[in-house]
Amino acid sequence: MTTTHAHHHAPADLAPEEPQRISVSQLLPDVYKAMIRLDIAARQGLDPVLVELVKVRASQLNQCAFCLDMHSKDALAAGESAERIVQLSAWRESRHFYTEKELAALALTEAVTVLTDGFVPDEVYAEASEHFEETELAQLIAAITVINAWNRFGVTGRLTPGHYTPGDFKS
Repeated sequence: MTTTHAHHHAPADLAPEEPQRISVSQLLPDVYKAMIRLDIAARQGLDPVLVELVKVRASQLNQCAFCLDMHSKDALAAGESAERIVQLSAWRESRHFYTEKELAALALTEAVTVLTDGFVPDEVYAEASEHFEETELAQLIAAITVINAWNRFGVTGRLTPGHYTPGDFKS
């Protein structure tokens, strides 16, 4: 018996898709293009797998369904394990799945993303600065800032998850 799992062909009993509210990228192509350039500039010199982990974790915290869909798929396509992606929301309880450098990046991601929770604590920043040299740390801060911006477009616009295929937005 062979079965194919085509996730984009949803069973009839699933809830309907929420309609998108607004597409800033379509209405403001210059903003979208500038965001793409900003994203590319922010990632320079960072490990692509680390970037995807950061993007997934920020997107979990911001509950950006569209970005979670995209970056989980991109992480898998980049060779990340399903296990590490699944454990990301509980990374403090599954520290042994990640390197010390990744753990420092995740802690910084949470601090920068949830600024209302004590801002960015000195100990979190100090730990990150031990694992990233200064320019690389600046890149990480930029990458975290950019995914937070994308999340805010995605959540506010209610962009629909589930239709992204890795490579769709290769620039």
